[in-house]
Amino acid sequence: MAPSHAPAASSASAVRIDSWLWAVRAFKTRSAATAACRAGHIRLNGNPAKASQTVVPGDTVRIRQSGFERILEVHVLIVKRVGAEAASKCYTDHTPERPPAPFLGLPQRDRGTGRPTKKDRREMERLRGHG
Repeated sequence: MAPSHAPAASSASAVRIDSWLWAVRAFKTRSAATAACRAGHIRLNGNPAKASQTVVPGDTVRIRQSGFERILEVHVLIVKRVGAEAASKCYTDHTPERPPAPFLGLPQRDRGTGRPTKKDRREMERLRGHG
């Protein structure tokens, strides 16, 4: 019997893309994966994917999430959801490194602009979280 931490490979030669995305933990729920396909956020080999399309080993899946794109190459077909470590063995992640988010500190007033107005003070308090 195979160890419980190994991904259980499907006996089928192809798996639905929404099911595979859920199984490899790209989405929290299968319905979220289906909704992402319906919204056009999933591309299979460069083409928009429907939830019912099948993936086979060697396919490239592009997932657009929160302003950036994840690029996954399918290696193992699984249907059941597995742990994160086992799921990461089912694909190769070709996602480029994300650029660092810009630091949005407190606004600085230019020297010599005088005293802040009441409106300026209220905005500064709101930004600091005191308002």
